[in-house]
This record gives sequence, C-alpha cells and structure tokens, in this order.
Amino acid sequence: MLNDLKNIRIDEYNYPLPDERIARYPLAERDHSKLLCLKDGVLAEHRFYDLPSLLPQGALLVFNDTKVIHARLLFRKETGATIEIFCLEPHNMAVSEAFEQREQCSWVCFIGNNKKWKDGVMSGRWQAATGEFELSARRREAVGNAWVVDFSWTGGASFAEVIENAGVIPLPPYLGRDAEESDATRYQTVYAHYEGSVAAPTAGLHFTDRVIEQLHNKGIDTEYLTLHVGAGTFKPVSSEHIGDHEMHVEKIHVTAGNLRHICAHSETARVAVGTTSVRTMESLYWFGVQLQHDPGMEYMHVSQWDPYTLDDCGMGYADAYGNILKWMERNGVEDMTGETQLMIAPGYRYRTITGMVTNFHQPKSTLLLLVSAFIGDRWKEAYRYALDHGFRFLSYGDSCLFMP
Repeated sequence: MLNDLKNIRIDEYNYPLPDERIARYPLAERDHSKLLCLKDGVLAEHRFYDLPSLLPQGALLVFNDTKVIHARLLFRKETGATIEIFCLEPHNMAVSEAFEQREQCSWVCFIGNNKKWKDGVMSGRWQAATGEFELSARRREAVGNAWVVDFSWTGGASFAEVIENAGVIPLPPYLGRDAEESDATRYQTVYAHYEGSVAAPTAGLHFTDRVIEQLHNKGIDTEYLTLHVGAGTFKPVSSEHIGDHEMHVEKIHVTAGNLRHICAHSETARVAVGTTSVRTMESLYWFGVQLQHDPGMEYMHVSQWDPYTLDDCGMGYADAYGNILKWMERNGVEDMTGETQLMIAPGYRYRTITGMVTNFHQPKSTLLLLVSAFIGDRWKEAYRYALDHGFRFLSYGDSCLFMP
C-alpha cells in the first residue's frame, strides 16, 4: 500500500486555476462567502451563513484556535536594501515561552535578500504602546534553507508586543500583494487565541460570532484545538511522485479537556474546520496508536508515513485518545505538545472525522491530496462546479462543506 501511495503522480491532482479566480481580498462580510456543500452524494450551492442548517443536530465542530503572528520583519540597510526576516518558529524554546521573553530570544527564520546581509547586526526602531523600542537581529547559523536569528530589543516589552508592532502579517505568496492594515484583522479568525502561526487556518475565516451563536442555538457543539501552521503549508509538491515530497513539521497543543470532549461525541457527526484541524485530529489518533505500542514515549511525533506502516491494533479514535489521557495522567499533566508531519493522501483511511469545512486549494498541493483522500475523485466534480459557478479560490476565497 505504501509503495502505491508513494507512486501517486501529483499531475493527477492538477486543475486549471485562472489567475482572476484567486481572491486577492476577502468579502466585506465574512459569512457571506459561497459554500459548496457535498452531502448525501449531492452537490449544492449555499452561503456560508447557511452552515448551521446544513449540519445535523448534536454534531461537533472542531476548530483550530491558532493566531497568526506578524512574522515578516523588514529591516532597511544604510544602502537602501531591504532585508526580510520571516520568523518561522522559536529556536529551542516553546512558542508561548518565546513570546514572554522581554530582552532577547532566538528564532528559526527565512531571510529574504540574504546575500545583501553579509554580517553584523540589523536594527530598527518602532513604536509600541509601552513606548519606542529598538529591535536588533543577528544571523547566527544555517538550519537547512533557514537561519537561526538572535533577536534583542530595548524597552522591556514582551517579544509578542515587539513582533506585533515591528512585524507585518505574512500573506500567502499567491495573493501577489503586500499586507494592508485590514489584513491584520481579516487574515485572522474571530476565535484566534494562541499566537504561533505564520499562516491562517483559512477555512475558519468565514466564521462570525453570529454563525457560531446560531450553531450553539441549534444544538451543535464546538471544540478548539491548536496547531501552529508553518510556512511549509504553501510548499508546492515539486516532485513527480508524492513519495519524494517531504512534509513540513507543525506543532500541536491539546488538553485533557479537549480529548474528553471529542470522545464524548463518538456517536455523533464530527466536522473538522479546515485541513489543519483535520491534521490535528488525525495526528492525535496516531499519537494514541504509538502509545499503544510504547506507553513510555516521552514526546509525540508523527512522521509522514507512520500511518501507512504502523499497526493501528484495530483501535477506534476514542481508544487512541484514551491512551493520550492515560499518558497525561501518568505524567501528572493536563496538556500535551507534539509534532506532526502527517501526509494524508488517497489511500489514507480517516479515523476521527465524518465531515470537513475547507477552502479551495492550490493545484498539485498536499491539501488537495488530503481532500481527495476524504471524498475521492468527487473533488474534480466539486472544483469543476466551483469554477463554472463563479466561486472564489484560495485563502480569501469561498469554502466547502464535505459530508460524504
């Protein structure tokens, strides 16, 4: 099975996407976007505010409550050259701990115009609520195609405040424009909470407080997990076969309360909001499987091919999640942090979800593979319908509800 999966040709997951169909800006009202629903085998067009009426009573919606950070830092040299430092993740430190630092911290970063930064320190001055501060950056060492950058700053503000005021929201490159003031709000879900992502979980951008309230009024439950989205989510599959593509690593944070709540819905519909929520829920399943084989594991990490080689012992997701709860109890903790590199592609069998809300994804992307693994070749029909009926594509575009 694994060899068959690795030999999947990415060209089979291509489709024509005219440039004018990419949504450069969001609609004026989040929940007025179009919603393409595939339910009970039937495709139908709705508006996003119809979502509560399309879900069965008692269903559970699972969201990713990560918050996008102002990850792009722009420094200007005396020569006039601009050096961009794109913060990916803290170096040897938890995200929450890094944001609490008040003098210095180190991050793994992409560096734009790197050849113009020969050596030395880049610095600049910005204004925060606590007053003016100076931020300095020193490039230390290469890590793959990124660099470890040491940051230091004056003024006593937290690094969260520093990057909020000095940085810029990192819009996806396919939008083809610089971030504007409105993006600070619109490229963020209304329920974003834990800072750490460099890309938004874009299926969640359609939700408003009004829609969430209507969901609750209908008896539809909600839960919030955290997966910090990395820049690798935009990495195209450049190899001919998907087996030669290396998935990016993303960090997951989950509490015992999250797991108990999701397990309580084992007999009801479970709908993941966005591919990041899908990856989180499925990765948690595989954490539980790993613990079945090795209860003494100290750190959870799912490699991209683990689900295709591990014996799942015939476990349901509630049993797998139960293994994580037992691990937490043994270790005297109420939460857990892990990493996932999970590749979901056609041939994968979903263990945790019965539906998903998701946007329209780039051609030849791992996200399109994930959708195809869920609804099969009907993704072609859905995308063809969307192209023929004026749907808007990618991060600021319209959305889908898939309940096959």
